[in-house]
Amino acid sequence: MRKLAGLLFLLMLISGCFGGGKKAKKMINGAGATFPYPVYVEWAREYEKATGIRVNYQGIGSGGGIKQVSERVVDFGGSDTMLSPEELGRKGLLQFPAIIGSIVVVHNVEGIKDGELKLSNEAVCKIFLGKVKYWDDDIIKKDNPGVKLPHQAITVVHRAEGSGTTWNFTYWLSSVCKEWKDEVGYGKVVSWKTGIGAKGNAGVTNYVMKTPGAIGYVEYAYKVQNNLKAVQLQTKEGKFIAPTFESFARSAETADWNPENHFYIEGNLILKPNSWPLTASSVILLPKEKYGRNKMVVDFFKWAFENGDRIAKKLGYVPLPEKAKKMVENYWKEHIITSAVPQSR
Repeated sequence: MRKLAGLLFLLMLISGCFGGGKKAKKMINGAGATFPYPVYVEWAREYEKATGIRVNYQGIGSGGGIKQVSERVVDFGGSDTMLSPEELGRKGLLQFPAIIGSIVVVHNVEGIKDGELKLSNEAVCKIFLGKVKYWDDDIIKKDNPGVKLPHQAITVVHRAEGSGTTWNFTYWLSSVCKEWKDEVGYGKVVSWKTGIGAKGNAGVTNYVMKTPGAIGYVEYAYKVQNNLKAVQLQTKEGKFIAPTFESFARSAETADWNPENHFYIEGNLILKPNSWPLTASSVILLPKEKYGRNKMVVDFFKWAFENGDRIAKKLGYVPLPEKAKKMVENYWKEHIITSAVPQSR
């Protein structure tokens, strides 16, 4: 009995030293796309203040997010690559859009202002193929009369890991440039013809900032937060357009959302009419069978839909249109919330 009492006292002492008397804080773990990372982190910070529940999201790239949620390592995955209904079925996953953002082409050329430079589809294609090597090439000059273009080498910066941002960017290039489609194609990982690989949107941002003459592609929030200089691109109709909230929102408003096929849109929101051509939605992936954990994830995103629009806009993202939010909430009810309620026997 004395030994038992001593053991109990020791356990109580250890419990007290390590805070065992306190209730453990609830936590949700997610990982994936760096594209929505800034807004998810800000939402998580405010959500913890409001509810006491911590959301831990690691920006490791869409490829990593898909892998980790497929292996049930995390509660949810973030991806800028939409998975087809067939692939979702194979992996046992659910999918819904959470936020809309845009990819912008950014540069570090001294003397050229943000939004001043125009790059045609052909120019971007040939630059990223390594066939246009200097900033004063004729293909760039013809669309930029009056802009002082230096005879400076172009350094291409691209993603090094499996990336949904890369998927969307290369899908766009494959759609507007036959040369790119034939020589490289699209995917989360592609065989780049030139350039420096960097990890995450943050890595590409840092390389462009510190490399004179550099060009790269990043999510718009990274451009805003780091004061990068973006270029004008061409719409589906061939007109030059600047990256603005209004041009991103037009893509969101015309999205063909359909919860029946888990919101899958081939090509994401790329090349919608009269809008920024590189607008994309970022999706959340959930394991079908984890009803209880899924309910916690859904509660977080429901809070974000109701309270997070101001934060999203401040960071340069487009919140889901109200119509899309309603569709997502109905999807949750069908696939998650109803299933999480214990059924009476």
